[in-house]
Amino acid sequence: MKKTIATISLLAIPLCLAITISGCSKADKDSSPSASTPESTSDTFMFGETPVKFSFYGNYDWYTMQPWGEDPASKWIKENKKVTVTPVPAQGASVQKFNTMVASGDLPDVLWMDRGPLVEKLRQAGKLVPLDDYLNKYPNLKKYAGEETLNMLRADDGKLYQFPNWYTSTPMGNGGYMINKKIYKELGSPKLETFEDLYSYLKLVKLKAPGVVPLDIGYGTQGISVLYSGFGEDHTSAYTSYGFVPSGNELKSIFADSVFKETIMYASKLFREKLITQDALTQTKDQVVEKLNTGKVAVYASYDTADLGSQATVTLKQTDPDAGYQMIWPLHKEGVDPNKVYPNNYDTIGWNVNVITTSAKNPEGIFAYLDWLTGEEGQRIIFWGPEGLYWKGTEKDGAPIWTEKFKTDVEERTKFMAITDSFQWAGNTSFIDLSKSSNNMKLPEGQRDWAAEAQLTIAWKTSYNTTQFSNLTPDPATTEGKTLQKVADIETSVIAKGLYGGSDVEVEKIIADGENSANKAGYEKLLQYETQKWQENLKRIKKN
Repeated sequence: MKKTIATISLLAIPLCLAITISGCSKADKDSSPSASTPESTSDTFMFGETPVKFSFYGNYDWYTMQPWGEDPASKWIKENKKVTVTPVPAQGASVQKFNTMVASGDLPDVLWMDRGPLVEKLRQAGKLVPLDDYLNKYPNLKKYAGEETLNMLRADDGKLYQFPNWYTSTPMGNGGYMINKKIYKELGSPKLETFEDLYSYLKLVKLKAPGVVPLDIGYGTQGISVLYSGFGEDHTSAYTSYGFVPSGNELKSIFADSVFKETIMYASKLFREKLITQDALTQTKDQVVEKLNTGKVAVYASYDTADLGSQATVTLKQTDPDAGYQMIWPLHKEGVDPNKVYPNNYDTIGWNVNVITTSAKNPEGIFAYLDWLTGEEGQRIIFWGPEGLYWKGTEKDGAPIWTEKFKTDVEERTKFMAITDSFQWAGNTSFIDLSKSSNNMKLPEGQRDWAAEAQLTIAWKTSYNTTQFSNLTPDPATTEGKTLQKVADIETSVIAKGLYGGSDVEVEKIIADGENSANKAGYEKLLQYETQKWQENLKRIKKN
């Protein structure tokens, strides 16, 4: 999950217009779910026996579906579950493709897309099939996602139209801090728990380890957000992405947040003393990876720590078995409870969603497949292939038991998983993550996957549930949507300028000027809008 300062793509505006225009036709009104729901096949349909065929469109420029039935996983599904999927390619132009399909009324059976205004426009135009009638007959989604998550996905009419992908019932995340083990040991392994400890250690690195970056904060402003989480209890790093901080029953300005101010001042101090990499806001991911893989970073803080730390440790150990990185418990300000520091956050409703359109002849069959896919058997097969390929038998919790081939056939397994990644439309994060952890912790310590162990022991334990703040993003064509884009740009500028600030006084002025600019752009009204949506979310959650 990829977190940056919140931004909204203006490319979505013509799509919203197309949907609005399309929704005004008589045909659209007649196809409204309330007027005419697609014919049910409940009396005759049997999943696994009755063939299911549907067209599928992924609304992303980067997405290309692999040929269905040509890999071991989709071939098994095609033969054993009688499911055939026909891709509708975006060909690198998802905006234009989606716009054309909506305007012409020629929609595929399933749209795989981001939650938000576009889904709502489709619903209002009567183009989506409600899923409520299928929830009890096919129970996996209800079982694994839970009522709270499903309530958060419901539309204003109370119905469920969205089938979530990579939802979770357990914490997740990759962010936090890691240290270069060899450098840390050579410098005496000093205490490293508070920001004062970090400052002292970074000065020691600068003095004793020339050529090494004392603290690297990754690319963009990710590392600043990780620092932010340690300056206040229950101040998840996600607040810097949202651009607000909850206070009582309201969402307040990030610029007025004392934790935000303290974070920028601390980061600026480190930057002035050259304790942070000096190209922090301009370096690319490839440049960060190069430094980590060559052991040129003493401390690293970002959202992708578990991922990059794993890669770098494997690389370094090829020439030095004692080299590598170690993830550590998140650092904190003196007086802040270390067990209330959250550099990671997770959203139970997941990444994106599937919606079944009124073009589908067999919506029940499509739902049945997605529901099977999100269950234990479906997840095992789409992620690790049919039984006998990379796993044999299961644990009591349904986790697959990996075979020796899983451990030894890394190259072919990696290729296989790259293919089936394009078929993972109903990901069950909790099941997959716990399955990986279950297998990983059985291995001898030296053979365990570095990232999996870092996630299980630290990253997931320091992840904050931010589901209540989901679905607050306004339509980009509205006044609030345009204000959000402006405020996000202002916040990014404040962080960048603050990092380069020459003194604490200058940093304070930069933040104050940023807040004034944001208020002129309509920030207060945006916060009111977001507060209202947040309160609606809380009511939805309490329905459970």
